Amino acid sequence: MSKTNQEWWPESLDLSSLDQNARQSDPRGDDFDYAEAFESLDYEALKSDLTEMMTDSKDWWPADYGHYGPLFIRMAWHSAGTYRTTDGRGGAAGGRQRFEPLGSWPDNANLDKARRLLWPIKQKYGDQISWADLIVLAGNVAMESMGFETFGFAGGREDAFEPDESVDWGPETEMESWDRFDAEDFLQSQLGATVMGLIYVNPEGPEGEPDPEWSAERIRTSFSRMAMDDRQTAALIAGGHTFGKVHGADDPEEHVGPEPAAAPIEDMGLGWESDYGSGKGDDTITSGIEGPWNSTPTMWDTSYLDNLLNHEWEPEKGPGGAWQWTPVDADEVEDAPEAHGDGEQTPMMLTTDVALKRDPEYREIIEEFYNDPREFMTAFAEAWYKLIHRDMGPPERFLGPEVPDETMIWQDPLPDRDFAPVDENTAKQLKDEILDTNLTTQQLVKTAWASASTYRSSDKRGGANGARIRFEPQRSWDVNEPDQLEEVLSTYEDIKAEFNDSRSDGTAVSLADLIVLGGNAAIEEAAAAAGHDVDVPFEPGRVDAEEEWTDAESFEALKPAADGFRNYIGDDFEGLDRTAEEHLVDQADLLDLTPDEMTALLGGLRTLGVSYQDTSLGVLTDDTESLDNDFFVNLLDMQYDWEEADEDHVYEGYDRETDSLKWEATRFDLIFGSNSRLRALAEVYASNDGEAELVEDFVAAWHKVMTADRFDLE
Repeated sequence: MSKTNQEWWPESLDLSSLDQNARQSDPRGDDFDYAEAFESLDYEALKSDLTEMMTDSKDWWPADYGHYGPLFIRMAWHSAGTYRTTDGRGGAAGGRQRFEPLGSWPDNANLDKARRLLWPIKQKYGDQISWADLIVLAGNVAMESMGFETFGFAGGREDAFEPDESVDWGPETEMESWDRFDAEDFLQSQLGATVMGLIYVNPEGPEGEPDPEWSAERIRTSFSRMAMDDRQTAALIAGGHTFGKVHGADDPEEHVGPEPAAAPIEDMGLGWESDYGSGKGDDTITSGIEGPWNSTPTMWDTSYLDNLLNHEWEPEKGPGGAWQWTPVDADEVEDAPEAHGDGEQTPMMLTTDVALKRDPEYREIIEEFYNDPREFMTAFAEAWYKLIHRDMGPPERFLGPEVPDETMIWQDPLPDRDFAPVDENTAKQLKDEILDTNLTTQQLVKTAWASASTYRSSDKRGGANGARIRFEPQRSWDVNEPDQLEEVLSTYEDIKAEFNDSRSDGTAVSLADLIVLGGNAAIEEAAAAAGHDVDVPFEPGRVDAEEEWTDAESFEALKPAADGFRNYIGDDFEGLDRTAEEHLVDQADLLDLTPDEMTALLGGLRTLGVSYQDTSLGVLTDDTESLDNDFFVNLLDMQYDWEEADEDHVYEGYDRETDSLKWEATRFDLIFGSNSRLRALAEVYASNDGEAELVEDFVAAWHKVMTADRFDLE
């Protein structure tokens, strides 16, 4: 097979994540409306079919204890559990467990069978239920069929039809390795899992060592990166391990074949074929750890906590060759039935279970659960609901009859709008009023960008709606230039108060709308100065969030380590182990931009003089009041010779004739002349007839970012 360009030149900038944003991979086309299809679903019939399937054991992959429930809980958990707060990527959205690398991760061994068991139901309901929703719903129904009361379920996860190329799963070149920690045992900042190919942590213990205390540290690190606090973490582990068993009839390395991605074609996408005995049932090998946690593996109760807290456990190598923990007083622990026979089996624990008992903070929590079973159920139900919905964004996107009435703070709630939004004429008057203030074009555009560009398409967080830029932590982020931001917000607050006080017809304007409107007004004025008559689209109706419903700690994850569109590189950037241009592509991907949208946006912002602290970096024009194509014209002009400067990340452009310094820029800028694909786009805009196209494309991309979080418009 011939090499790809990326393989020939691995250091070249990879734009594949933005290409995904540009192409249509869904065979149903743009006209397909999943929300509409879901609303036509016979939801109760679907749940009935799922419930019936739980105990309809198949010979080709028989159910443990006659119940598939634990298998489907694991499938749902591992689908949602890849989410991480650092960039909002991962999670159940897209149903990407169906694709590589997730579908062939060691931690997802034999979940290919779970999805094949689900296929007849997916086939029956077709487009009315996505794989992404069905995988999660199956986990909920599994719990309910075993006596657990779930907190609710929301549909709305649309299917992807290809893997997400933008996710950095880690630096390792082999599965189940862990080259992601530094000498101080700090996990690389963008990652959530502690081992390549695992969802959270190694169940045997860190680096395969049965060390519960160390395991507790790794658990806390990993689960906190996935939006869970200590209480939610303890509830999830204890609740999840109340059900089912782990499978390690023998050593996986000796008996288990390749994962689905490496399996022969005749296996039709299935993997992990085992030659140990029958390869299924009691002979199943998955993790290499063997046994149930309690005597009632298909029933919700507190027996897991009973066993963990009331007995002492010691490590031993199980039949699969992996570390697991056996009770010291095995005769006093109630045995579980064999999963596929008439015998009995002694319960076991994982190192991650014993960690809950050894760590003081976790132990206090699980003792509370043990003493209050109802609180245990409530805590697990709420933590599970958060786990499976964390990447879905605000509740406006939630579908179905089981969506809870309660809104949680992790959903970034917004108040209901209790006013009529401004009309087109009133919006024009407000724009004129904004332009009559002392605020500059750069201040207006920067503030709108700072507010809206926090949006992440990965987990639908951030964005301009709510104007949370007024609150901590965003208000004090260095990238937002707090002193300048304060001046802009104060001016907007005065305009808002005066306008709303003057209206008696129920019309009002939010600060969130004013922030976007001000940016639009500045762009229209700058375009007019360059001879282009444009109207930047504006959809009013944003509301202002309440500070008490804004979780400052949670929003800190949205803080940009760098912002290529403002030519900003923060103190934390060096820890990301990526180039500035790679970070720019990553940022553009989170904004769901295509390569041409990224190019037009950056070039337009540079021409408007939008740069961090109003420096000249990348501002390759002498007229920042006009929205023209000067950035691209001067960047590609062979009159200038570029050299790396003494200052980090800075490059200097010298006039070849006079040898005088003319421009300063960064890698964020030069990549549009250096990279062949981005240069091709830049050349379009730099041409004599390219300015009008740049203005048009810039306005369209700007509007896309400003409205990315307007789910109320869909």
